[in-house]
Amino acid sequence: MIHLKTEREIQLMREAGQLLAACHQEIAKLIRPGITTMEIDRFVESFLDKHGAKPEQKGYKGYSYATCASINDEICHGFPRNEPLKSGDIVTIDFVVNLHGALADSAWTYAVGEISERVKTLLSVTEQSLYKGIEQAIPGNRVGDIGHAIQTYVEAHGFSVVRDFTGHGIGPSIHEEPFIPHFGEKGKGLRLKEGMVITIEPMVNMGQWQSKMDRNGWTARTVDGSYSAQYEHTIAITKNGPLILTTTDQ
Repeated sequence: MIHLKTEREIQLMREAGQLLAACHQEIAKLIRPGITTMEIDRFVESFLDKHGAKPEQKGYKGYSYATCASINDEICHGFPRNEPLKSGDIVTIDFVVNLHGALADSAWTYAVGEISERVKTLLSVTEQSLYKGIEQAIPGNRVGDIGHAIQTYVEAHGFSVVRDFTGHGIGPSIHEEPFIPHFGEKGKGLRLKEGMVITIEPMVNMGQWQSKMDRNGWTARTVDGSYSAQYEHTIAITKNGPLILTTTDQ
């Protein structure tokens, strides 16, 4: 079932999203060779606690951490760990904020030290593809319009879009209908309506789009060992166009 949100509910989710975005801004200052993703995880939980919020995914289906921290060829749902990050790595930090019952979800991929030009391009293209998708998140458009915009942009740059994981509706629970693939055809799929709140979160690989699962049952990684990046915002569908909830800019 799709839960259409009221203006009040969207405003509360926006407040959660602004806190999440502020936390990402602090994470960006921490990323460097030598830090561990476990340290980042502890920082996020402490930051949220200080602001009266909590990490919603901790305890979700038995998940043990405040964040997902996916390194290099890990596509998503990587576990925080104690091994230091090194120059040349990329790491995606993904988490969900619960602020007084309102949820917001955002992921960002960070470069650690010096990365290659091709990996820089991967990050840039993935981030830009997110905004290509967001442009299509307007009432009357269809889910396929979002996916098509992302897929065509990514593939034009020689990368591939992961198809095993999608965006989703959010609030009052983490994952709700509708599901938002990052590939597709124009004019196909569910029609978008005012009041929907969704995540758009393209995962883009340098090599093949296929994924494989680690033995932990959570972490997905590329089948060919290529790097993978992800950028995610929570978006409200409004009569005035897409409203990005997980930013401090608006």
